[in-house]
Amino acid sequence: MQIKPLFDRVLLKPEQEQITTSGIYIPQSTAERSHIMQVVALGTGEFAVAPGDRIVVHKYAGTELAVGNDKFYIVKQCDILAKIDDAITRHCKEHRNEPTKKIG
Repeated sequence: MQIKPLFDRVLLKPEQEQITTSGIYIPQSTAERSHIMQVVALGTGEFAVAPGDRIVVHKYAGTELAVGNDKFYIVKQCDILAKIDDAITRHCKEHRNEPTKKIG
């Protein structure tokens, strides 16, 4: 089955795993709905995002779809709050485990 959003709608897939900043894994069954999702498909029109982009959406945005065992969400473009820059994410992960420097 192929889902193609219409007009200003965006098809999203939530990220499956969530890890806190301290490194604790939160299983999807106990976590709230993820605010971070990946763009799967776009409707017609001009968009500020592209398929494959990681984005942040409003907590209660969109309509949930279940296709097999996968969950998808269709949201309006205006419900997208931010686009995540993976270069910044990689930089933070690289420097997370560096030893802290003493001052003084």
